[in-house]
Amino acid sequence: MSLTRRDFARNSALTGAGVALAGSVGALATAPNALASYDTDGAEGAADARHGVGYGPLVPDPEGILALPAGFSYKIITYSGRTKLESGEFTPSNHDGTATFDGPRGTTLLVNNHELKGPRANWTHPVPLTEGLVYDPAASGGCTVVEIRPDGRVAEWVGIAGTSTNCAGGRTPWGTWLTCEENSDRAGTNGMTRDHGYVFEVDPVDRRANRDPKPLKFFGRYDHEAVVIDPKRGHAYLTEDASGPNGLFFRWTPPQGFAYGPGRFRRLADDAGVLQAPKCFDSGGKFVDDLSRATRIGTVYGVDWVDVPDRDARTTPVRKQFGAGEVTRARKLEGMWWGDGGAYIVSSYAREESPVQHDGQVWFYDPKRRTLTLKVLLGVNPDPSRDGAFDGPDNITVSPYGGLVIAEDGEGVQHLFGATDSGRTYPIARNELNIGTAEEPEYSEFAGVTFSPDGRTLFASIQTPGILLAITGPWKRQKRN
Repeated sequence: MSLTRRDFARNSALTGAGVALAGSVGALATAPNALASYDTDGAEGAADARHGVGYGPLVPDPEGILALPAGFSYKIITYSGRTKLESGEFTPSNHDGTATFDGPRGTTLLVNNHELKGPRANWTHPVPLTEGLVYDPAASGGCTVVEIRPDGRVAEWVGIAGTSTNCAGGRTPWGTWLTCEENSDRAGTNGMTRDHGYVFEVDPVDRRANRDPKPLKFFGRYDHEAVVIDPKRGHAYLTEDASGPNGLFFRWTPPQGFAYGPGRFRRLADDAGVLQAPKCFDSGGKFVDDLSRATRIGTVYGVDWVDVPDRDARTTPVRKQFGAGEVTRARKLEGMWWGDGGAYIVSSYAREESPVQHDGQVWFYDPKRRTLTLKVLLGVNPDPSRDGAFDGPDNITVSPYGGLVIAEDGEGVQHLFGATDSGRTYPIARNELNIGTAEEPEYSEFAGVTFSPDGRTLFASIQTPGILLAITGPWKRQKRN
């Protein structure tokens, strides 16, 4: 059913409007529930901390791994090439999307993606080909399950292997992980023996449930990034990180009468349900071709949904099956997280697509009102080598202390940063592991940002070489000022 202009006008009035991007490094936020980027003037959070936002300046780490505010500390949980799986093989590299789960006997379980693309020979530490858990023996990616016991001991094993470029993904309401392939190579391409570009379900508790991996083809075959499940309505929402043309944000509607639960996706036919892409329009009823056009915090678009003609992309990639004026695209659709009754969706930097260049957006999709609202808009970072501004948002999570926590995948200095409900951003951590040279330093992106089930620990990874970190400290509810 289409969303009428009258419906949209009413929803827009409820959601509110915003103000324009201000300056080159930030935005003002006066709209209800708007978030915005703020320059910290090189003070690494000191100015915001004086106003009760964030945790203060980041303190350099003598170990050269992670700078954190005073009072915070970290532990290394896994480290590619150093820590080992239960099987004796090294932890795979290139950590990415992650979620946490309550495990048996007081343990905490994490499922950790490994974004490894192409043949296994390309990587020193691919995901091991554990018997019964392999989709394509030629592929190097997959995910591992990490168990942290009450006494601090850690165990790790393979959840799925033989998949490609496992980037983000998403946690299901029934306690499993959906791992997404950000690569759509066909069998016979780049050494692959099976088609890729799918979503797979991984159970962190029941190892037997992961045997004989089955691609969930009803979600479509494309360069998947992230997925969330609406626990009330049953829809799945998915992002595609692709360009030429830009990728799409999808909605999957389950078949009538389908009951969710562990392993039940496996029983569905490849063409089960309906996969759709968005068609957005502004308050005047004008079609919006790309979300990157938005330049005002609080911008609200109405959303209709258009059926995907061929979700398995047998001859044409899904995003290329639509002509001009048929769907709304977005630049670098990245992480996604369910919270506050909807989906927070990251669209990273835009240049030629946007009338005002920017370094990232976060949108909120409200399924009840069928609207997308721009919540975060990061101005262009004029000097990525300088600490202070943030750019290139990627993985995201909703914080139990209010607002969002975002992993930075931009240029230069890399951070974990928070964004409050009222509009301020603040640093949480800075990657200090230089994988370049002293003359030309290079810092890997952060990924897999997620809180423990009890909210006491923030987990995140440094993607290269692949380090999973547990961050603890004096967390507090963030003020709305």
